[in-house]
Order: sequence, then structure tokens, then C-alpha cells
Amino acid sequence: MNQRPRSVSVISWIFLVAGIVGVTYHATEFKIQRPFQYELVLVCLVRLIAIVAAVFMLRARNWARWTLIVWITYHVILGAFHSGFQAVVHGLLLAVIVYFLFNRRAEAYFRGGTVHPEQDPKMDDQKVA
Repeated sequence: MNQRPRSVSVISWIFLVAGIVGVTYHATEFKIQRPFQYELVLVCLVRLIAIVAAVFMLRARNWARWTLIVWITYHVILGAFHSGFQAVVHGLLLAVIVYFLFNRRAEAYFRGGTVHPEQDPKMDDQKVA
């Protein structure tokens, strides 16, 4: 069985926690006295997408990796509408995530293959089946 790279685990857990915190925070904004707010539903849906992508990345689903890339790209674009600083921060985050989710070990993990130590000199002393 192919071992999950630590970077994939860390990214997945960060987005899982961020999604849960986001849904929890925005769910408190629903008020019975106010008319139904569709934009609040969309915000919660975006947070749920992060949760789903994170969970399925932990399960080595390639589509989840791509979903997370689309998710963070959306935030780069959204951040550009708010401030240049937000766009830059989200852009740097996107670059780091792309690097770690598309390196040789992550590619092997998401494709169900293995990376041999002679192919990747940066591998830890972990067993790879």
C-alpha cells in the first residue's frame, strides 16, 4: 500500500479544520427572523467543498486534489476583489499547495503507485511499498 506523503496529510487536515470552522462560524449567521439569505448558503457550500476535498484527499482521490486547487484559485480571484494583499497571500498559498500536491511522491500517492528512493532523492527513510 502506498503511504500518504506527510505534506498531503498536513494540507488535508488544514483545509478540513478550516472548512469546519468556516461552516460553524457562518452557520451562526442564519437568523429565523430574517429572510432567507442565499449568499450565506453559498458561503457555507464553499466551506463544505473544502471539507469534502480534504477528506477525499486523505483517501487518495485525485479529483479531490484538483477540487482543492480550484477552491484555492477561487479564493485568489475573490481576494483580488477585496485587496491586493489578500490576492497575494492566497496566490502564495496556491503556489505552495500546488508544489506539495503535484510533486513526485504526491503524484504516486494519488495514482496509487509507488516512488522508489532512486527516483526521489528527497524521500524520508519511510517504507514505500
